[in-house]
Amino acid sequence: MMENRLQKHIDLLIKRYPALQSVEQQITEAYLIMEECYQKGGKLLIAGNGGSAADSEHIAGELMKRFKTPRPVSQEFADKLKEIDPVRGKNLAENLECSLMAIPLVAHEALTTAYINDVDGLGVFAQQLFGFGRPGDVFLGISTSGNSKNIMSATVVARAMGIKVIGLTGAGGGELEKVADVCVKAPETETYMVQEYHLPIYHCWCLMLEEKFFGENRSV
Repeated sequence: MMENRLQKHIDLLIKRYPALQSVEQQITEAYLIMEECYQKGGKLLIAGNGGSAADSEHIAGELMKRFKTPRPVSQEFADKLKEIDPVRGKNLAENLECSLMAIPLVAHEALTTAYINDVDGLGVFAQQLFGFGRPGDVFLGISTSGNSKNIMSATVVARAMGIKVIGLTGAGGGELEKVADVCVKAPETETYMVQEYHLPIYHCWCLMLEEKFFGENRSV
């Protein structure tokens, strides 16, 4: 039976978006992969194209700072900041927020444009994943068709490095479904409609992760 802490978020998601009941199990399985990754000190690497590139940065933004719940630094770290600089340190101690490390592979314009121009346009996510990734991390590949060539190249590197792959796609699943550890297939085929389901899915993941690691009853 799913833990109550997860079920309440899933129930709210399904209540608001009933069509997602068909992928409820996959949403939960993908979340549990991310939870295990963070528990072991790993990070999330995210990539997509177009609107899915924007989603990649959106997800990282929700994880790297508060989503709903305050994430104050530890008292020990706050004391160190104030010891180093009583004025700036006090401000930092009050305003810094703890993060769940997430890197959108769609950023880093100097690196990506240089690699695209000098080496291989379709390998731009694979190169970054190879550089940033470590065994135990998770790669979240977002592709409405499931067939984005640069996403698929990144999955090859991920699997070679011992990095689990989560796919977030449309109803078809495409090639990504075949290689992902878990693939969440939004129940639409039209690109913009698929993307409209992707947002509430990843917001649900962010809510569950934040509650797990920063909630009052967190158990890390």
